[in-house]
Amino acid sequence: MSAAAPFRHRVRVYWEDTDAGGVVYYANYLKFFERARTEWLRALGIGQEANRAATGTVFVVADATVSYRRPARLDDEIEVTVELRELCRASLVVAQQAWRGDELLAEGQIRVGCVAAETFRPARIPLSIFDAIR
Repeated sequence: MSAAAPFRHRVRVYWEDTDAGGVVYYANYLKFFERARTEWLRALGIGQEANRAATGTVFVVADATVSYRRPARLDDEIEVTVELRELCRASLVVAQQAWRGDELLAEGQIRVGCVAAETFRPARIPLSIFDAIR
């Protein structure tokens, strides 16, 4: 959807991210992806807590698929990308990748929905946020 270059966020691998063998535990890629999406929104001027307070809406992950290609290890610095693929009135889809240099480690597609913070029912993405993402 977007012709813009993917957003990039650097993450260092710490002990807490790894299994006993020093390899990043598979579920932690979802945490790395979450951090990158949060920083992507912040770079667009969207603070998630400020959004909740101002609009009463929050973003939730509705669906995630991840493919693992190569292991990241303790002390690696990886770069996580975010690229908008689809933007609808109440949800968006992003493609995300984790890289160590030019080596693809993991990639995924994440669908994020906008919901009312009080009820968790689907809600329209506030127009100011929709426009900033678009």
